[in-house]
Parts: sequence; C-alpha cells; structure tokens
Amino acid sequence: MEILMQINAIVSIATIIILGILLYLYTKIYLKTKATFTIGLMFFAGMFVIQNLIVIYAYFAMAPLYAEDLLPYFLLIHIAEFAGVASLLKITL
Repeated sequence: MEILMQINAIVSIATIIILGILLYLYTKIYLKTKATFTIGLMFFAGMFVIQNLIVIYAYFAMAPLYAEDLLPYFLLIHIAEFAGVASLLKITL
C-alpha cells in the first residue's frame, strides 16, 4: 500500500512542476498582452496546484484512513490529470 501512495505522491509532484511552468508561462503572456483570458488560465493552474498540495499532504497525514483497494483508482486519476496538464503545456509552448 505504501508504494502506491508514494507513486501517487510522485505523480502529483510532477503535476505541480508542470503547473508551475504553466503559471510562469501564463504570467509572461499576461504581462506581455494584458489578455484577461490568461488570468483565468493562471487561476485554473493555481487551483490545481493547491489541490495537488492537499492531496500530497493527505496521502501522508491520513495514510491509515485510505482503503488499499482505492489507491490504484487514485493513481489512474493522477495519471489522467498529469496527462491533461502535460498536453496543456505542450500546446502552450
């Protein structure tokens, strides 16, 4: 069980890194263009960073409360989220 939690946390950390890059890029775009759409993108990325930080904290602080059978599904959710933000980064670049 502990291995799956660690993998979930690693995927969440990787997602946070990509979201940090997106926040940086969106900030640069906003400063250059003053397009309000990028403010929405920055808010979107920021909320995902907060969500992933909470998830990482929850995995380690509340580990005994998680049912072992749920962890593979959580991993699939995190992988899907990672793929989504990675594709968003690819499109942004």
